[in-house]
Amino acid sequence: MKSEKVSTFLQSRIDVGDFPSAVYLIAEKGEIVFQDALGFAVLEPERIKARTNTIYDLASLTKPLVTGLLCAKLIESGELSLTDKISRYYNEFNTNEKSAMTVENLLTHTSGFQAWQPFYLSHDSSLISEAAYLGDSDDEINKFVLREIAKTPLENPINSKVVYSDFNFLLLGFLIEKIYEREFHHTIVTEIFDRLRLTHTFIGGLDTLRREIAASEFGNEYEKQICVDLGFDVSKYKWRDYQIWGEVHDGNCYFMNGVSGHAGLFSTAEETFKIAQQFLPNTTQLLKPETCELFRTNFTEEFNEARSIAFQLAATKDSTASAALAKDSFGHLGFTGTSLWIDPEKERIYILLTNRTHARSLPFANINNARRCFHELAASELAV
Repeated sequence: MKSEKVSTFLQSRIDVGDFPSAVYLIAEKGEIVFQDALGFAVLEPERIKARTNTIYDLASLTKPLVTGLLCAKLIESGELSLTDKISRYYNEFNTNEKSAMTVENLLTHTSGFQAWQPFYLSHDSSLISEAAYLGDSDDEINKFVLREIAKTPLENPINSKVVYSDFNFLLLGFLIEKIYEREFHHTIVTEIFDRLRLTHTFIGGLDTLRREIAASEFGNEYEKQICVDLGFDVSKYKWRDYQIWGEVHDGNCYFMNGVSGHAGLFSTAEETFKIAQQFLPNTTQLLKPETCELFRTNFTEEFNEARSIAFQLAATKDSTASAALAKDSFGHLGFTGTSLWIDPEKERIYILLTNRTHARSLPFANINNARRCFHELAASELAV
């Protein structure tokens, strides 16, 4: 059943060009209450309407839904601790600058790393960039990215402020692979996808399912412009110059063959909901109920942003959760236009999937106000 108020609002944002499609799901106490699909999942090179089972590039929702969830499982089993030093696992971090960095710092974005870096443009990466797209060893590419992270100076002292950074979850992905002693992709499939019986959730190449997937940007003009603005030489890199559709939008994840700790997850609204339920004590199948407290606990009270394990908290100023959600609600956004917020007290889950990077010239729309309005309308509908 759809919510007329929510659907009408989202259609209005489609009409003004914020995004070409939107699929939403609103649930309470483990049950879907409202859902709908609007607009076109693909406008170019053909027109395909969005459906409630359209698969979206979830982008950074990968961080909590995959990497954060697997870290919580390892913490629960005692194989990983929030206080573990990263240098315990990687000697490259045993330096004056980085030796104090912990798993908690990575999970809460208090590591001191800068926000982003195009690893695919690093000067010596040209030796393997072409090989990466031809199916070269994922292990070699991952080792390269790990070395790049390890040698990058910190932007801020450890534990001084929250700076949201892809570095943190890339490193956590490598750490998970090291602890499980198997490929990250294999761990994701066996520990999450298979156990939850997900059939429309993927990480990695999806070209054969293209017509079921929402399209993204034509080429990588956004990242290319960012690289130019940061002073990188972009002339020698083979940029994608075609419609990104059925492969990950994020450039670093694409360089890593579509599998990484920070991006790469594709899913539908309903299967995103199934994973989201793992963070609530009364619906989780993969964690002990008490482990779910990690996701609503503020680990960064003294800092500039309220963060729990892998999530932002609604207590953060100007959070996209809006004032309609409790302060200990937790959520995450994806650059492609996706979002997930969970209210643990009322056991409510709010999922909004859009593809704002598709069929639009730069700049992409900032849809944070639309996200807030979505949560306000959805919460009011549930309160009726």
